[in-house]
Amino acid sequence: MSRKEVPRAGLVKAALAGKLTNAEGARALRLSVRQCQRLKVRFRAEGLRGLVHRRRGQPSPRRCAVEQRAEIVRLMTTTYAGFNDVHLTEKLQELHALPVSRATVRRIRLALGRASPRRRRAPQHRHRRPRAPAMGQLVQLDASLFAWFEDRGPTATLHGLIDDATSIPLALWFRPTEDLHGYTTVLAQTCRRYGVPVTLYGDRLNLFRRNDRHWSLAEELRGQQDPTHFGRMLEDLGIGFIAAQSPQAKGRIERLWGTLQDRLVSELRLRAVASLDHANALLPAFLADFIPRFAQSPADQRSAWRPAPRDLDHLLSCRYERVVAKDNTIQLGPRCVQIPPGPRGRSYAHCRVTVRECLDGRLVVLYQDTLIATQPPPGPDFVLTPRSHPGADRRATRRPRASLGGERVGAPQSPDPEGGGYRGVFPRTAQNRSRGRAPPPRRRLPTIPGERRSHLDSAAGRRPTGG
Repeated sequence: MSRKEVPRAGLVKAALAGKLTNAEGARALRLSVRQCQRLKVRFRAEGLRGLVHRRRGQPSPRRCAVEQRAEIVRLMTTTYAGFNDVHLTEKLQELHALPVSRATVRRIRLALGRASPRRRRAPQHRHRRPRAPAMGQLVQLDASLFAWFEDRGPTATLHGLIDDATSIPLALWFRPTEDLHGYTTVLAQTCRRYGVPVTLYGDRLNLFRRNDRHWSLAEELRGQQDPTHFGRMLEDLGIGFIAAQSPQAKGRIERLWGTLQDRLVSELRLRAVASLDHANALLPAFLADFIPRFAQSPADQRSAWRPAPRDLDHLLSCRYERVVAKDNTIQLGPRCVQIPPGPRGRSYAHCRVTVRECLDGRLVVLYQDTLIATQPPPGPDFVLTPRSHPGADRRATRRPRASLGGERVGAPQSPDPEGGGYRGVFPRTAQNRSRGRAPPPRRRLPTIPGERRSHLDSAAGRRPTGG
């Protein structure tokens, strides 16, 4: 008997003894009066067996015929061996005109003791991650592409940072797309208003960490890849980074987007905001009203913020290695920086310098950590965009093979994004092809007064970096 049929025995006995009327027994059994009378007749004749459903233990009238079942077993074990249940059902219906369902195929497969070709794992156990104890210890960052202006303006991306301990939105900024400029802007606002956080928690975006498989020779010797531009900013500020494996791992900021897509959109609609500049100007007032409503108290009242360094503008920048031209200029894309004379009128020609492109568009040129030139921003609409990958200037390629004529033949390496042209390829002139000679050695650079040249630098024709 089933659980539904177990209470019937006591109620039917009470009805037969006259303790219950047929109407009261039918109401208790949730049956009709006539069905209750039938159960009394069957109980008098058969006892408890009469209360069991008549179809119990009998084969289903919709069962698969013996011939069809034998055909399915034959096809399952021969022609379609290894097919999954859905795929096999489709083949049986389309090619063999067998009207079977996926559940029938699965029952036949289990009766044969055959395991499913696609093994499915049980869902892994997950537990809630506790909040960081102190404010500034863990900060989550992300961006949300949404119709923030509805039909009044373009689709924009909102970049943001949120504190894990208090759920306080630290900074928000609108950008047309998710880019380096937006993330650097919210990081700069957070450092100036609160301080430098200990760790950032973001996704696996290629702006945050390297996702390519390229390893240069220097990276292989060092055992790690060069960071991205944003990664170098975090290293200089002493900020750690954790890459989340799923969106649920950084659920604080994901829930923030859900709240902002309701409240912020309504506020923008109320004020008829339809542009990015107007929306960014409204964000400070919105956060001032939003934070007291949703902020929580941290477990530890002592914050983990660190004071921002004085050269924060220089640290939040993209960096490039360049070689000074003969006319003491540095070329960075369409921009050209003229380097003034150094001490005692020295020239920086052929010296390797570091060019930093700041968030506001200023160019800062450093030689051996000394500022030698600056250039103002090109305009108010400047956008900080990485011009080249920091670690992509020396791609590993196959060594050139030597031919019979002495000429080295091989595919040229990738162009050097630092401005040095192609590396590792000899000039293929008519003289070298005819005589099989190696290319002429590099011209030795003039010695700058006050610098010492080592024997390795002199042999390689390089300008030493230290003096």
